Amino acid sequence: MIKRISSGGPWENIVGYSRVVVAGPWVLVAGCTSTVDGEVRHENDAYGQTKTAFDVALQAVEQAGASAEDVVRTRLYVRDIADAEAVGRAHHEIFGEIRPATSMIEVSGFIDHRMLVEIEVDAYSEALQDGDRP
Repeated sequence: MIKRISSGGPWENIVGYSRVVVAGPWVLVAGCTSTVDGEVRHENDAYGQTKTAFDVALQAVEQAGASAEDVVRTRLYVRDIADAEAVGRAHHEIFGEIRPATSMIEVSGFIDHRMLVEIEVDAYSEALQDGDRP
């Protein structure tokens, strides 16, 4: 069974995607940035943007019925690799004990020039496989 969860953000309808897709035990979270209520938070602060983006992503993981401890992979897209330490520090604060597989990739830019970071999260929860869905 596949379940699609929307955040209600405008880009989902324009582009045609869901914030989260739950496919069996997998929770796949689309790219998240530090945009909250239509505003980019922590302008010029890669650390703050990373923390906010993970807050958005982990809220989506929880809405799908999983938790941060179920996260098995993260992807970190950064506009400037010089921000790697700040982005990595924010990632470590959240996932230092969980230790998911991860990648950090420098990209040329994002849809809004104020964005410094976009993240993706994949989680795996056997409870979801057994049909324990919210």
